[in-house]
Amino acid sequence: MRVIARLGAPAVLGALLALGACKPVEQSPGQGSSGIDGTLHNGTLSYAAQDYYEAAPGKPGGTLRVSTASDTTTLDVHSISHGNVQWLGRILFDCLLYQDEQGNISPWLAKSWEISDDGKTYTFHLRDDVTFSDGEKFNARALQVNLEHMRDPATKSPLAAAYIAPYVDGRIVDEYTFEAHLREAYSPFLDVLAQSWLSMISPRQILEAPKTIAEHPIGSGPFVLESYTRDQGANFVKRKGYNWAPAVTRHQGEAYLDRLELSIVPEPMIRFSTLEAGQSDFTVDAPTQNARAIRDNPDLQMRSRIRKANPFRSLTFNVERFPFDDVQVRRAVAKAIDRDGLAWITGFGEYLAKGDFLAANTRYYDPAFKDVLAYDVAEANRILDQAGWSERDAQGYRVKNDRRLAAHLLTYETAAYPSSIAVAIQADLKKIGLQIDIDLLPLAQVTQRRYASDFQVIGGGYWHTNTPDGLYILYHSQAISTAKLIGQNAGRFRDAELDRVLSAARQTTDPLELSGLYRIAQERLAQTIPAVPVFESHVLLAYRKQVKGLIFDTSHNTPLFTSVWLDPEGK
Repeated sequence: MRVIARLGAPAVLGALLALGACKPVEQSPGQGSSGIDGTLHNGTLSYAAQDYYEAAPGKPGGTLRVSTASDTTTLDVHSISHGNVQWLGRILFDCLLYQDEQGNISPWLAKSWEISDDGKTYTFHLRDDVTFSDGEKFNARALQVNLEHMRDPATKSPLAAAYIAPYVDGRIVDEYTFEAHLREAYSPFLDVLAQSWLSMISPRQILEAPKTIAEHPIGSGPFVLESYTRDQGANFVKRKGYNWAPAVTRHQGEAYLDRLELSIVPEPMIRFSTLEAGQSDFTVDAPTQNARAIRDNPDLQMRSRIRKANPFRSLTFNVERFPFDDVQVRRAVAKAIDRDGLAWITGFGEYLAKGDFLAANTRYYDPAFKDVLAYDVAEANRILDQAGWSERDAQGYRVKNDRRLAAHLLTYETAAYPSSIAVAIQADLKKIGLQIDIDLLPLAQVTQRRYASDFQVIGGGYWHTNTPDGLYILYHSQAISTAKLIGQNAGRFRDAELDRVLSAARQTTDPLELSGLYRIAQERLAQTIPAVPVFESHVLLAYRKQVKGLIFDTSHNTPLFTSVWLDPEGK
């Protein structure tokens, strides 16, 4: 299906949030909600340490009924980049490492590790008491098999393979000691191994029955999969004998819940109404349009978190295609888009508008560049005038050398980026004389064209990771897709200075050097504008008051169900 939309954009509303320095984040007056969790200080966002660890033991027993908006379509976490893996993976699997409350690396299945002076050899000392639910041991061989599965071309991994791309091979030193060899120093290596997409799967299943991972994976995590029906849901039961949760969480022993029943519910109103009626207990995709009602309901609780690294993008430019091969056109577009309005259309006051390239809670985030691309239609028009696009045709669109300033926006319908967003962008850009035609296509077609860079400008998208190296994943020239690489630099953006600093950041672990390098990277992105950030990447949860013990995963800021328990009285 192809939709060309040129007329009739909805009104773009005013400011989303009023943000003060060093105070809890609040929404605009009169919105009736408490805004996102966390504290802003000098433009950076932080969370209370107690959000990430269990304050006291919970009560065992009970079934938690959870809803989510979409299915991952496979449970092989190595083979996908779906956002649900951030919390779903923690139900079934464990990781080698875990981040602490400050984002530092801490033990999980690895007890300790050493890094060689040249940064190319990592020696991991593993726990000797961990088993997968099929009885297989977690040991050095299991780690080696998992790393090979992540990068195996047959896995077709768009994420895990890219995150361990510098990994060459490994050596089993003894049963519980593994030596990983990298082709070059790669400072994010430990961080990415703490992410849910790089979880550990039973080596027996990987080697003997890899096709079964998609629908019935075997992990070492706190729950075991009982059943999975694609696009409907999944049931999980407590893993008996589980006793190796990350030390940072302060949880000891098995999960408290007996069962966890997950339902796939695409319709936002149904997720809200079933929660309100007590037919479900928890939704990991709280509908923004119902946020006020959730907060006003004394039986419900709402939490709003922000993922680290890359904010949500309204547009990504193909810098090899007209007219976005001109940085001045990209700059004018970035300044003509009303981010507060777009955040309101999707978030109903829940989303924090964003104009720079790192999430405000990411290590080495520098707020100095947050206003460089601020909304300014007059300035956008001036930029285009100076770029030689001063003439306009009878329809009000700019022309130069008898060619209209026009482009097609490739997008698909999704809750995070509904077609109303594309239409609002279309209206914003018409004000500066840029004609946008909207190509609304099925996701499969959009994905195919995205990886082939077959577009002028593409809508929507976020790429979460737990390190500022997310900038490398999206904008380094080595992240452009090739016949052998599924890359995330869809716009084929190349900038020698940005490549230099992002590559240098991978070569060092020195905090002062990293701070300086990532500052340059953020400044360079604000100058070169390969994409237009629009708002932070939000995690919105809602649950009934009977749900207790909720803590958040340190890498993803998503719920960690190991510590959740149910209080029938809901006190």
